[in-house]
Amino acid sequence: MPRRQIRVTGAAEAPLRAALRALRTELDVPEAFGPQVLAEAERAAREPTLPAYDATDIPLFTIDPPTSTDLDQAMHLSRRPDGYRVRYAIADVAAFVVPGGLLDAEAHRRVTTLYFPDGKIPLHPPLLSEGAASLLPDQTSPAVLWTIDLDADGRPTATDVRRALVRSRAKLDYESVQKQLDAGTAEEPLALLKDIGLLREQQEVARGGISLNVPEQEITERDDGYELTYRAPLPADGWNAQISLLTGMAAAELMLAYGTGVLRTLPAAPDGAVGRLRRTARALRIDWPHHVSYAELIRSLDPHLPHHAAFLQECTTLLRGAGYTVFRGGVTPDLTTHAAVAAPYTHCTAPLRRLVDRYASELCLAAAAGEEPPEWVLAALGDLPKRMAEGTRRAGTAERECVDIVEAALLKDRVGELFDGTVVDVQEREPTVGTVQLESPAVVARIKSGEGAGTLPLGERLRVRLTQADPGSAKVLFAPA
Repeated sequence: MPRRQIRVTGAAEAPLRAALRALRTELDVPEAFGPQVLAEAERAAREPTLPAYDATDIPLFTIDPPTSTDLDQAMHLSRRPDGYRVRYAIADVAAFVVPGGLLDAEAHRRVTTLYFPDGKIPLHPPLLSEGAASLLPDQTSPAVLWTIDLDADGRPTATDVRRALVRSRAKLDYESVQKQLDAGTAEEPLALLKDIGLLREQQEVARGGISLNVPEQEITERDDGYELTYRAPLPADGWNAQISLLTGMAAAELMLAYGTGVLRTLPAAPDGAVGRLRRTARALRIDWPHHVSYAELIRSLDPHLPHHAAFLQECTTLLRGAGYTVFRGGVTPDLTTHAAVAAPYTHCTAPLRRLVDRYASELCLAAAAGEEPPEWVLAALGDLPKRMAEGTRRAGTAERECVDIVEAALLKDRVGELFDGTVVDVQEREPTVGTVQLESPAVVARIKSGEGAGTLPLGERLRVRLTQADPGSAKVLFAPA
């Protein structure tokens, strides 16, 4: 699922680095890998456990940002007489990481790759995650290969998953893919990304699911200060994401039928959270009639428009209740669905960047083969939701603090200025403290009334004065003017 992304470019980078270094220290973020871990990674890169099945004849391709080298997924799409075939290869991290070894212990300590505006802290040593285990072009790699057959409407009819040797033929990026699809010059395996993606989006609408086209937030430095802009996702981004969602849903169904697994679950959003979004919509002058559902509204928004982009950023707050649910012995858990997907779903397509995906792949392989899962998988299942929650919480904190630091940098030279905004949240126990959504720039920050002032006017547009903006403390504070 999407996360809020921030990228700092150009001259804006320099004044933020100290604050970002301090944040990493505060979060106790693991930095360099130890020499013994790196030595084990070097041995694993030379001698991975290779599968017997050879699927290197499938002309797979990857779609990622141009500079990415940790490539988790590669695909090939084809037509069938009555539909389509999706072949989706996922990097087989278990071919390199020995259970109970140093690499395994380090991955359990890190849990996820952490993203900062000025770089990332990887889950696995780059020698593996950006080298031997990555599905780089023209490199023979061990993978978990999914084959999912779809009917003419994009509904799954058959699923198979097995270990295989694969070889990607091309590393593509979203912009070049979009240009080929728009121009009609893409060869069929790539051209089908649009056809299948659109069908899967229609299936998503039918089941009530929601995909957030969350823009990438970018801050650049101009002559007169900082400027906040957004890079709206391309249609190809969404179609590519639909292939990953399809695989995660197929994996969840496979594990549920098998009786043992780990799901990514999300309960329905509470009314209060949706109410807050309605107030945010008013702040950004987005028309949301009461007869229009949240899902309908999301699909009507254009992420190229700044006020729509800001609203989509805030919609990610409805994903904060997501967690991992483990089940065993055929006992189905009470909650099996992910509210945004509107179906059972699991994380299995990003094992280079997320710990749980390695376990989900092993469970699916066992389910497909009708075998018992490996003992090391079963032994770790009980602790996995807690470990993932802790790692995800750290990643979320890093993300939120980075947003605060960047927004403080954006506003640091504008203390004392007036802005138009709307109060979108008020603390129940302290009604003089809340959250304000600015109209421009698209910033969400804390607001506090002065001594003796009344309750903040929830949902009302008002003029506010910036009283604090300090990138070093990641603090932005407004007061009613």
